[in-house]
Amino acid sequence: IKLGLEVIIIDDGSVDDTVKIAAACGAKVLANQRNMGKGASLIKGYNFVLQQGFDAAISMDGDGQHSPDDLLAFIQKARNSQSALIVGNRMGMIKGMPGLRLITNFLMSKFISLIVKQHIPDTQCGFRLVKKELLGRIDLSTSKYETESEVLIKAAHLGFKIESIPVETIYSGQKSRINPLVDTLRFLRFMIREFI
Repeated sequence: IKLGLEVIIIDDGSVDDTVKIAAACGAKVLANQRNMGKGASLIKGYNFVLQQGFDAAISMDGDGQHSPDDLLAFIQKARNSQSALIVGNRMGMIKGMPGLRLITNFLMSKFISLIVKQHIPDTQCGFRLVKKELLGRIDLSTSKYETESEVLIKAAHLGFKIESIPVETIYSGQKSRINPLVDTLRFLRFMIREFI
């Protein structure tokens, strides 16, 4: 809000006071009545951005791992770049990153970079900026953690350039909700469907 940005919180069926606290701080809250998944919440936010006529959306995960201090870097990069998608890169600051997360990020980033034929060092980072020209053309079909990968793949297939910028990542012992087996299988199913 201090940067003059519209702050939109997607509340994915929480049972605490998230909606009340966010609204009291001046954020616009879009609430899911039940847990729909990260991807479904992203899509809800993207649709709102398009309806409101914003130039771009910057998404941040709600687990405190992203620093608001990096928002200005995304805005400056977007102003000086033709890229429609700018992705945060945490891989230069991996201190505290759980070993399994580090390995998964590295392998997935290599794999997706190969598919999209563009180098994306951290494809699993949820801190990213998407311009309206991409949001207006992309048709997303997933609703869980694989949605962020779907955005990258479909953006590249539409001919959009993807860039990355370094971002800080804050790890304070919180437990990830990603299930390595279930979410990897879901991603593989999505990839098979895309190629078929």
